Amino acid sequence: MYKLLRNILFLFDAEQVHYFSMNVLRLLCKIGILKRIIEKKYQPENNITDAFGLTFKNAVGLAAGFDKNAKYLSELEALGFGFVEIGTVTPLPQKGNERPRLFRLSKDKAIINRMGFNNGGAIAVASRLKKWQNQQSKINGQRLIIGGNIGKNKLTLNEDAWKDYEICFKELFDWVDYFVVNVSSPNTPGLRELQQKDSLRKILTNLQNINQRKAESGAKLKKPLLLKISPDLITSELDDIIDLAMEIKLDGIIVANTTTVRENLSTDRSVLDEIGAGGLSGKPLQQTSTNLVQYITTKTNNQLPVIASGGIFNTTDAMKKITAGAILLQVWTGFIYEGPSVVKNICKGLSYLHKKNN
Repeated sequence: MYKLLRNILFLFDAEQVHYFSMNVLRLLCKIGILKRIIEKKYQPENNITDAFGLTFKNAVGLAAGFDKNAKYLSELEALGFGFVEIGTVTPLPQKGNERPRLFRLSKDKAIINRMGFNNGGAIAVASRLKKWQNQQSKINGQRLIIGGNIGKNKLTLNEDAWKDYEICFKELFDWVDYFVVNVSSPNTPGLRELQQKDSLRKILTNLQNINQRKAESGAKLKKPLLLKISPDLITSELDDIIDLAMEIKLDGIIVANTTTVRENLSTDRSVLDEIGAGGLSGKPLQQTSTNLVQYITTKTNNQLPVIASGGIFNTTDAMKKITAGAILLQVWTGFIYEGPSVVKNICKGLSYLHKKNN
């Protein structure tokens, strides 16, 4: 059924279809009986997973970039996600890059995006999260875990980037369960330069210090702090990041963001040239992401927790990440191609394999 619907939706602009689909889901979820039907159909049985001192309903989450402004949390929860990462959020609102900026590569089960951190800004997102959390407090049961993916505004100079991350960190602190520092998107000019060790140390150390001060005040708990890395790092750059993460006791790494590589694709070169710049996600990133997970967990002897993101479409893909050492999983492109059953199908498959092996 979804494949037929997907074929129809894929006839239209990708970004417009994204908002159309989510707004339709929102309307359906406003009707109590329809929301319960959706939940029954798509939510997996709770498969509790603990990580970073947090308890997740299941290990399958939605990566940042899908719900940038925290507008669809209730709807995404109805589809069974164990956690949702909102953002990337910047201090000030920004429109992002010019449209079109989201493209499907159906032959490769991939997506290219150059969104450019389009979002409503930290204050607006924090306000929306506060309202949502207040509503959630009235609901019994295991709640949806929310991650806050934070970045810098396009016009902020790299030497001042640490200030942008601090603003977002403080603004969202009360309303997210964990933070992710995004310095790896290819769609903000110069952003990936912040992955260099000295620049990264300044950003992460400052946030860790703020985190510690809040904990020492006794009023609040520290929030897990993670870093999302590029899949295009060379080994020496990756080693620097791992060393820094261990040194400052980072809580984890997300592997990985989108890639600028265009090798071994089935999509015609003329189509790729017409699309132009942007980050590639989906199946072509699958093996690179898995290799990175394996490298990090092996090098750190599993002392640096990893969330795997990149090319996860089904249980087989998920198991490859887990076998490589990942403790949690994130889907994005897989959600677009596989549809609303993706979480339930992966969780069901993982549960079956767990029972089979025990």
